[in-house]
Amino acid sequence: MLLPDGSLEAGPNRVAPPCRHFARCGGCQLQQADEEALSRFVTDRVTSAAASQKIAVGELLETHLSPPHSRRRATLHGLKTAGKFVLGFREAGSHRIVDITECPVLREELFHIVGLLRAILTKISNKAPVDVALTLTDQGVDCTLTGIHLDGLGPTEALLDFAREHALARLSLDQGYGGETLWEPEPVTVTVGGVAVAFPEQGFLQPTQDGEGILARDAREFLEGAQTIADLFAGLGTFAFHVANPAKVLAVEAARDAHLACKAAANALRLPVHAMHRDLFRNPLQPEEISRFDAVLLDPPRAGAREQVATIAASEITRVVYISCNPASWARDAKTLVEAGFRLEKLRPVGQFRWSTHVELTSLFVR
Repeated sequence: MLLPDGSLEAGPNRVAPPCRHFARCGGCQLQQADEEALSRFVTDRVTSAAASQKIAVGELLETHLSPPHSRRRATLHGLKTAGKFVLGFREAGSHRIVDITECPVLREELFHIVGLLRAILTKISNKAPVDVALTLTDQGVDCTLTGIHLDGLGPTEALLDFAREHALARLSLDQGYGGETLWEPEPVTVTVGGVAVAFPEQGFLQPTQDGEGILARDAREFLEGAQTIADLFAGLGTFAFHVANPAKVLAVEAARDAHLACKAAANALRLPVHAMHRDLFRNPLQPEEISRFDAVLLDPPRAGAREQVATIAASEITRVVYISCNPASWARDAKTLVEAGFRLEKLRPVGQFRWSTHVELTSLFVR
């Protein structure tokens, strides 16, 4: 706050940012907020979205915030300048890269690899921009490099030695023609709902393990008693494997790699999960198809699921679990459900992207 003498005094919910790069690095926007203020921000983002569409909230569940050092996936950007390789996140609203020397968001296993990568990329990269995608899997760190062009056997062997020495789960290279796996000593998997699922290169994974846990727990509780469930935008089967048994689940996904991984895992363990490859934006499940199920669960991309929600609203289904990473598109879709006779029974704000303005939620609609 501004004092009469023109000086500034910290407000009651302001704390010292835990990272030296804060205010330059575009990865975080809210490190100056204490736990109470951060939780209130995440809650208000969700409840305000509901209020903007005049949607009454039945029960507002406790807001979940992921702790520091919990992010298990991230994409960093790199560039070689004057013999030094800069690697980190971009500044807000800029292409300039902040060369990070610490990160209170990333899992320690991921950040440990950042410094090691900086050293090897200094040796083998040219002056072209590089993207580094890191994901923590069952076998360790999965790393994909985009923008690196290997010239000759030497750089290739250097990367392979790097992967071996630092026990990477997988090292892939995208030189403009799609990802090419250079190193994968054993098939890379991620465990969801107790099921080890093959993890496609740069596949989608919930950003934190604790966040996935709270989303999955809500899904199980919201769907309790349902014998048949349609899991739409199912990905690798993140929620399908959590809610299957005793329920039978139809897991619908458009991305072929994710669909095939879900199908293979379900078949290998003979689980009651049937994987369907279908683009729900171009070809949403129709009302008569949806009406065959006891409940629907959907977790669409940030754009929401306007077309699919319209057919859900026109169906005879009475229970919908909607998990969202964008309160604005969720509220638009929620209004469609409410206008079709649904009521919002439960709502939980979720802050998996700690210290950022990116907010998620779980919700239960019934009619």
